Amino acid sequence: MENNCWFQCINEECGATYSVFDAIYRCRDCASLLDVVHDIDALRERSASEWRHLFDDRYKRNIWPYGSGVWGKKEWVMPLVEDDNIVSFYEGGTNLFWASRLGQELGVNELWLKQCGNSHTGSFKDLGMTVLVSVVQQMIADGRRIRAIACASTGDTSASLAAYCAAAGVPAIVFLPRNMVSTAQLIQPIANGATVMALDTDFDGCMKIVQKVTEEQGVYLANSMNSIRLEGQKTISIELAQQFDWILPDVIVIPGGNLGNISALGKGFLLMRDLGLIDRLPRIVCAQAENANPLYRSYLTGFKEFEPLEAKTTLASAIQIGDPVSIHRAIRTLKLFNGVVEQASEDELANAAAFADRTGMYNCPHTGVALAVLEKLIARGEIGASDRVAVISTAHGLKFTEFKVRYHERKIEGLESRYANTPIELPDDLGAVQEAVEKKLDSISVT
Repeated sequence: MENNCWFQCINEECGATYSVFDAIYRCRDCASLLDVVHDIDALRERSASEWRHLFDDRYKRNIWPYGSGVWGKKEWVMPLVEDDNIVSFYEGGTNLFWASRLGQELGVNELWLKQCGNSHTGSFKDLGMTVLVSVVQQMIADGRRIRAIACASTGDTSASLAAYCAAAGVPAIVFLPRNMVSTAQLIQPIANGATVMALDTDFDGCMKIVQKVTEEQGVYLANSMNSIRLEGQKTISIELAQQFDWILPDVIVIPGGNLGNISALGKGFLLMRDLGLIDRLPRIVCAQAENANPLYRSYLTGFKEFEPLEAKTTLASAIQIGDPVSIHRAIRTLKLFNGVVEQASEDELANAAAFADRTGMYNCPHTGVALAVLEKLIARGEIGASDRVAVISTAHGLKFTEFKVRYHERKIEGLESRYANTPIELPDDLGAVQEAVEKKLDSISVT
């Protein structure tokens, strides 16, 4: 079977095509974004059953590079990269956690969290970055001159790019909005040797600058407007199907910022449907922070209008984006998947994350956005008790320790920390300790 893929303009009236090894991010003819397109006829040479068995046989095994949750689907992701040029930390294969207690509290029988933060650098960004850096490795091996890879980031993309570049020996340059990234996110690219540029602007400002920088100087763009990243991220869909024995959830809830993940999810589901591995599509819900909600505002108009905005500060800093690059891809996907867009306030997202933590999780604020939106849709009857729901948890909560500390110390201005839990400070006295324990146990039994 001859596997092939190429860039194709998303503007159907244009449809121009390019090699995936071209350093190109927009169509040269009409300036639209590009998608990676695969040779479906070639992929159909294997039956749906054969694809399922192949993917299941490779899943989390140790035969390079197929034990990776991404490269185990190499034929569907980036078949033109030679195995020797793949840069992988065996990303993917993350836990699908049955949140039984939280589901009962919220009113759904089957609530699952796809814990994408249980990855090498602590976020789902690893899924796309392994593909992008591997493509660059192939380009360099083929004699292309690439001096560095660069990205604008709210934290997670820069961490992932820096790690994969360090493994590949390729210089990384990251542009971050100064004082808007958590300490854990900032130190990751620093530790991995990236050149870190902290700019006096927001993510959208960083994005404008990195696009200019990567137009010249031999610097390759790593942001998700480069659809090579989305090829790795779409494996979330395929892995979900695998973990559910190829029977999909009814609803997928995912936080949205730059919106590449929406179209990535859609691509994975549509490819599985077109190749016969699944026979229906789930409903996709995009959850946005109220302080950075351009897609939600467009949704209220039936997607007839879209206006970028200046995002306000939000605890969900990774999705503090007012001018998402993948807006048109996301809208196209949501229309195909009977999609819903809902928002969460700062109070709602923080308390949703904290409430879920009390059932054994340790959620990032962006997962809090998704959980707050889920709660709203259940309350409105748009998600029923019998629906199987999967929430995409995009990053590990340990990256956002400051957020959790401030929440539990009740130091987030304008927010009621309904589930705050602080240490009980006592003298070194057994009687005082016993009295405090008894008091606490009595209060728990009352509630």
